[in-house]
Amino acid sequence: MLKIAVVGARGYTGAELLPLLYRHPVFDLVAVGSGSAAGEVVSDHVPGLDGCQLGFTDLRAEDLGSLEIDACVLALPNGAAAPYVNAIDRHRPDTVIVDLGADYRFDATWAYGQPERFADRIAGAKRIANPGCYATGAQLALAPLVGRIVGAPVVFGVSGFSGAGKAPSRKNDPEVLQDNLLPYQLADHIHEREVSFHIGRTIRLLPHVAPFFRGINLSVAVTLASGTSPDEMLQWFGEIYDDCPLVEVRAEMPEVREVCNSHRAIIGGFTVSVNDPRRLSLVAVLDNLLKGAATQAVQNLNLAFGLDDLSGIAHSGEKSK
Repeated sequence: MLKIAVVGARGYTGAELLPLLYRHPVFDLVAVGSGSAAGEVVSDHVPGLDGCQLGFTDLRAEDLGSLEIDACVLALPNGAAAPYVNAIDRHRPDTVIVDLGADYRFDATWAYGQPERFADRIAGAKRIANPGCYATGAQLALAPLVGRIVGAPVVFGVSGFSGAGKAPSRKNDPEVLQDNLLPYQLADHIHEREVSFHIGRTIRLLPHVAPFFRGINLSVAVTLASGTSPDEMLQWFGEIYDDCPLVEVRAEMPEVREVCNSHRAIIGGFTVSVNDPRRLSLVAVLDNLLKGAATQAVQNLNLAFGLDDLSGIAHSGEKSK
């Protein structure tokens, strides 16, 4: 068994990740860090951990040097990972780190953890930067088109309020969100820069928060160098993702509720302008807490240790092969 620690596990993503790791056939969840809940039983806070006797510990960076683990998942706020990474670098450099934050997504010395695009780089990697949730869906929708796009694609994103985390703000305030759609950071969002960096082309991301709890809808508009058709795009995307069980491609418009509590992403709704067949729109949906975070982290751990990337991930709801 491979021993795994999770630091910063009290957030929404941690609650999704811990059951996946606990039930994994190869991973052994041995430490769960949370300063706010230290001393409390993890299963009292996180569903899906029946029989787990682990307690939360106030796991500090200096503690990681003496902790005998094969991998560490950092589920910390952006900007908080460096002390933990530095401690592991000094004392246990062979420990695999998967960082769920944005701190190392632009660092060329880290593998960028999007399995559908970079599985060969993730395999055997010791340092893996998990993509952001908007960035995961936007790249899945845009990567097959990169060689054909002219101008800057526009991605209109709508996320459930779990994407805003647990810290109180307008973006997760039920009174603010009731009967509302809340736009925010309409330029220079971290995921806008992340997608632009990893597909090698500037995009525009227009993020919004909606009153539902989980899930993301990304409506993508691009201009291509030459005309296309919905059938051509359906076939092209289907070929690109044919060997990716967690990505479904279809003609119909996908909806958020189809992917809530699911490990998969769906891409579809290919629409081409009658007046200008270079203008293409499409829709991608995914669960921000699973495929946009926890599921992808488990895929990356699997690849790092030479396992099937779907090991420990329930197959219900995936496309058949």
